[in-house]
Amino acid sequence: MGFISFLEEHLLSCQWKKVGVECTGCGMQRAIIHLLKGEFVEAFYMYPAIYSLSLMLVFLGLHLKFNFVKGHIILKWLFIFNIIIIITNYIIKII
Repeated sequence: MGFISFLEEHLLSCQWKKVGVECTGCGMQRAIIHLLKGEFVEAFYMYPAIYSLSLMLVFLGLHLKFNFVKGHIILKWLFIFNIIIIITNYIIKII
């Protein structure tokens, strides 16, 4: 059994879905699995913020390592951009 199969069989359950509420993070685990499989389009459709979140996390790691002069400003705008994508996706899902 491979790592991806292990992840597919052990997805975390969403506590929000158990009470009948749509979650802003629903689809993220499955999107990560699609990325690991190389299914990039499917990952985007599953959770549209997957690429911008990945970019933000990579940049955060680089900023913590190299302490970029304007890194905090870039991270702030990446965070705002991600929030906009996540909220837009959430609104589209509940409509």
